[in-house]
Amino acid sequence: MNEALILLLSAIAGGLLGIVFFGGLWWTVRKGLSSRQPAFLFLGSMLLRTGIVLAGFFFIANQHMDRLLVCLIGFVVARIAFMQVTRVVPEDRHAP
Repeated sequence: MNEALILLLSAIAGGLLGIVFFGGLWWTVRKGLSSRQPAFLFLGSMLLRTGIVLAGFFFIANQHMDRLLVCLIGFVVARIAFMQVTRVVPEDRHAP
């Protein structure tokens, strides 16, 4: 397979892993505020999200550091995009 295509797919997979990780974090925080046992929810979510992402990185890298690096870049880009999408705009306190 063409190396450029493999790197492109690695970046896309990294972005998807980022969406899974940060989407899961966003969901956990929203549900954790009203949960009866938030510690279990946060701990379980962290273990699940981290396990999925680490397994994904391991599978995608397949002993190739360039694939791992491109996948990590896709993960970081997904984080930046997710922060922009879920950003809360503060209310103007001085408005009449």
